[in-house]
Amino acid sequence: MHTPPELSRRTFLATTGAGLVGPCLARADEPRPHPVALGQKHHEAVNRKRRIAVQYDAWSQLGHDFQEWLDYRFDYIDEPGTQIDSIWWDITAMGNATYPSKILKPLRQVGLDRWRKQGIDWVGRLVAETRKRKREVFWSHRISEVELNDDGTGAGWNGKPHPIKQAHPDWVIKTWWKQGLWNLASAGVRDFKVRVLRELATNYDFDGFQIDFARHIPCLPPGRQWELRAHVTRFMRDVRLMLKQVAEKRKRPILLAARIPCDLAGCRHDGFDIAEWARQNLVDILTLGSRSIDCDIEGFRRLTRGRNIKLQPCLDDHHATDAYQYPPIEYFRGVAANWWRQGADSLLTFNWSNADPQFCRKMDKTPGPLSHQQAYHEIGSPDSLRDRDKIFVVQRRGGYPWAEGSFNRNDRAVLPLQLSEAGSTATVSLRVGDHLATSADRLEQVLLRLIVFGTVDRKTLEVKFNGVPTRAVTHDISWKDRQIFSPRPQPSSGGADGWKIDPNQRLTRLDFRIPPRLCKAAGNQVFLRSSGKTTIKLEKVELHVDYT
Repeated sequence: MHTPPELSRRTFLATTGAGLVGPCLARADEPRPHPVALGQKHHEAVNRKRRIAVQYDAWSQLGHDFQEWLDYRFDYIDEPGTQIDSIWWDITAMGNATYPSKILKPLRQVGLDRWRKQGIDWVGRLVAETRKRKREVFWSHRISEVELNDDGTGAGWNGKPHPIKQAHPDWVIKTWWKQGLWNLASAGVRDFKVRVLRELATNYDFDGFQIDFARHIPCLPPGRQWELRAHVTRFMRDVRLMLKQVAEKRKRPILLAARIPCDLAGCRHDGFDIAEWARQNLVDILTLGSRSIDCDIEGFRRLTRGRNIKLQPCLDDHHATDAYQYPPIEYFRGVAANWWRQGADSLLTFNWSNADPQFCRKMDKTPGPLSHQQAYHEIGSPDSLRDRDKIFVVQRRGGYPWAEGSFNRNDRAVLPLQLSEAGSTATVSLRVGDHLATSADRLEQVLLRLIVFGTVDRKTLEVKFNGVPTRAVTHDISWKDRQIFSPRPQPSSGGADGWKIDPNQRLTRLDFRIPPRLCKAAGNQVFLRSSGKTTIKLEKVELHVDYT
C-alpha cells in the first residue's frame, strides 16, 4: 500500500499505538486524579437527541437591524423538517468581551457598539432565541483565536498589539500568528480562561461549552506537545470542575465538549491525552476534526469504551477537504453515510450557510450552496439517507497554513498520488457507507471515477477494485475541475467559491463500472499499476452511487 511521504516515523509510531495512551504526566509521588463524579441528570443530558449540531461563526453583519439579523441566523434552523437539534455559538474574542463582562474590556467593534447603544446583549438574545426554538445551546470557546479587525475577522490583521499578550509574554507561544498563540503550559493562561468561562456559565443559560482546539494550534510549545500534555488535561479538569460547581447552583447540568484532531495520531502530536480525559470523566462530547472527512470514529470509540462520551465528527465547508468546497448534495450524503456507518452519535457542521441565497443577498452576504439547505433535511439520520444518490471520496491533502501541528492539515492523506515510473503500483482505500451488495435491485449504476492530471491513455493505467480487474467505460481527456490547480500548488483552503475554469487545464477522467456485489460497506481497495513511461498524478478517487 502506498505510504505518503508526510507520514514521519514519529507519526507512524503514534498511529500504530506506540505510547499512544500513556498516562498524564505527574510526579512519582503525585497520585493520579480521581474521575470526576457525574450524576444521573448529567448522563441524561449527554444522551439528549442530537442529530445535527450547527456551529455558527456569527461575526458577520454586526450592527444590522437586529431582528432581521436574527431571522437570517435562524433561517435554516426554522425550516420545517430540519434535523438541526443543537446550536453552538462561536463568537469568542478572549482579551475583549463581546458581551457584558466584569473580567474583560468590551471589544470595540462598530456593529457591536451600535447594538450596545440600543441596549442589545446579542449573546443573551442568541441564547434566548435558541431556547425559544427548543434547541440545545452551547458556547464554543476558541482556545487560541487570532486577534480581530474592526470588521470582525483576523484576515490581514493590522490592529493594535493584544494588551494581555503584551503584559504577559510568558503566556504566549511564538508561532505562525504574529501576536503569538495562548500557551496552556502556563498556569496564568489556564486560570484566566477558567475565569472567563465561569462568568459566561454563570451569566447565561447554556446547556454546554465546547473547548475548540481547532482554533488554533499550537497550544503547547511545538516539539514538546506530548511531553506537556498534562497541562491540557489539567485545564480540561479545571473547566469540568468549574462547570460542575455552576451547574449545582442552578440545579441543571452543563455539558463539556472538545473539538480535537480527527484521529489518535493527531491528538498525540498536538498534546491531547484523550485516554486520560476519558478516565477522569473530563468530557461529554468529542467533536472530531473540522475539515477532515477521514475521522477515526472506531479508534476513539475503543479508547473511550465504558464512558458516556459521544463522538461527533465535524464538516467545515469553508476550510473544506481540499478540492471539495461547496460540493453537491451527493458528497455530503456520502460523508455522512460513512460517519453513521462507523458509529457516530451526531454530526457537527461548521462554516455552513445560515439562510437561502435570496436571504443571503438581502444581508449582503455571499450565498452558500443550496446543498447546505438540503443536507440539513437529510444527513442527520441513516434512515433519511437510505437509497439516495451518493458520492464517496478519498480525502486529499491541501493547504492549511493556520496551524503548527497536526490539527486541520490532512497531511497524511494519500491523494494527490504519483506513480512515477512504469510498473509502479499503489493501493488506495475508499470507504463506502452503504450496503451496495444487498441493494443491487435498487441501484441504477455504481461508477468508480479517477481524475488524473495530464493526458492519460486508458491502457497505461491498470485498475482493480477489491482485487477484480476493471476497464474504463469513459475516457475524457477534456475534463475540467476548477478546484484542481496542477501543476501549480493547491492554494490555501478557505474563501468563497470563486474559482474559474482554466481552459488550458489538462485532466483526464476515467470511469469504471463496478458491480455492486464487489462493494463492501467499509474500506474498499483500489489498486493501480502504471505501465506508461510518464509520471501519473492521481488527483481524485470517487465512487458515484446512483439509485433508481
